[in-house]
Amino acid sequence: MKSRFFLTIFLVFFLAQPLFALTGREVIEKNDALTESKTAVGSVSMLIYKGGRIVEKAFESRTKKFKDGEDKMLISFTKPTKIKLLTHTHRGRDDDQWLRLSSGKIKRIASSDKGKPFVNSHLYYEDIGSRDIDDYSYKLLGDAEALEFDCYAVESVKKSDEKVYSKLVLYVRKSDYFIVKIDFYEGNELHKYLENHDIRTVEGILTPFSTIMTPANKKGKTELRIEKLEYNRDLRNSTFNKEALR
Repeated sequence: MKSRFFLTIFLVFFLAQPLFALTGREVIEKNDALTESKTAVGSVSMLIYKGGRIVEKAFESRTKKFKDGEDKMLISFTKPTKIKLLTHTHRGRDDDQWLRLSSGKIKRIASSDKGKPFVNSHLYYEDIGSRDIDDYSYKLLGDAEALEFDCYAVESVKKSDEKVYSKLVLYVRKSDYFIVKIDFYEGNELHKYLENHDIRTVEGILTPFSTIMTPANKKGKTELRIEKLEYNRDLRNSTFNKEALR
């Protein structure tokens, strides 16, 4: 499933409400079938709220879809330090991720580290990238309201034994199959949740300009604000090579 947990790209066309009961898998298939841009280039502000303080960071993001069905993303921080993260998303196996530290050292993110905070935010390395629809099983939990929208609530469980979250609950807007909220669980406990706000249409693509990740205890949050965005710009494949981190 190509649902990104920040800088989420959903191109939505409006569909008539079905006259028959959908399964959880069918709801997610409708989301997954939405047309997406081939590339995206954005400037993003990251606001981390912790302990009564606000830490502001900024980065440039480049993403590209490849013919093999895999996505690649390069995040390059411009404030306060020159950190970079390169993510290669794969079908049927864990993503590959490499982090370039401000010292210039390049570190591969191990599977055991995917549940650790990314740049001291409320986002984990696991949250960065995309997910393939066939890597998860789905169950329709029923109707729900999220962010004042009528939604389908769909439980999503990763098939692999290696996983950060025990399950996700996706809130899929009934009007257009756009995901407006995601609940992340560890065991049977809600761990954190993501909300998409300030949804605008850019070049025909429905895009959340504010994405907020909040822990279940509500002690802090991390907000991602899109400052600039361009879809379908030509990007060289070499932009996403590991050597580009140097």
